[in-house]
Amino acid sequence: MQRRDFPDARLLQLTAGAAIAVVFWFVVRGGLPEMWRTPGSPALYLTGVAGVLLLLVPVVFVVVKRGGQGANPVGWFNAHILCSLAGMVLVAIHSGGFLRRPPALLLLALVALAALGVWARVRGSRRMAATFAAKAPAFTRPDAAARERLRALIIEKRSLLTELDPLASEGTFSVNLPQFIRSPRLALAYRRLAREESRLLGTRRAVSMQQAWWRPLHMALAWLFVLGVVIHVVTVTFFAGYVADGGPITWWHLRAWGG
Repeated sequence: MQRRDFPDARLLQLTAGAAIAVVFWFVVRGGLPEMWRTPGSPALYLTGVAGVLLLLVPVVFVVVKRGGQGANPVGWFNAHILCSLAGMVLVAIHSGGFLRRPPALLLLALVALAALGVWARVRGSRRMAATFAAKAPAFTRPDAAARERLRALIIEKRSLLTELDPLASEGTFSVNLPQFIRSPRLALAYRRLAREESRLLGTRRAVSMQQAWWRPLHMALAWLFVLGVVIHVVTVTFFAGYVADGGPITWWHLRAWGG
């Protein structure tokens, strides 16, 4: 079958292009008109809005994937790459070059997300493919107590599964977003049992630390970025006086609390 996702070389080219665009912006910004160098100016404000909207596409991708509604998962994956890189460039421009303020941490989170994503695709995917094709030496035979607990866990999981999804198989089932929304208590209970089962089996210990933890770190950074954006939007919209710190408020806002 012909691959429809971005090959590694194209992904590296796109990432390098985004990095060059950010560096180019910081090099030439000193010679640009004042509106492109003033934090909160209409031009930089709208650039930030456009960047955030693009960066919401990866969030939608996660929701669609977890919801099982994505008819074209490869297309969504490609969109998540393109929109993430373009959004990162726009957020860098939105910063106006002022990287000593707390919102600059959002740009740092984006850089870390991009680096993790590229590593996972170019290097991590090969390690994961090798893991699926080999017998993991860390999977040792559990002792009697662990086997008994695993047996009880599987019984509990099968019991919960009859209520969550009667047609699913316990060995391949994974809780999705609609099931979380429909039955949050059952879904969380099943996830808890699955995590305990993974711990007893030593699943993470069977692979390298990078392979075991890159995705949790990637997701944690992504959600921290979303939280940071929400905080930033709230502060500049309602606490514009505090953000301006005695200076002029040049951006659209509803309240100037904190001045």
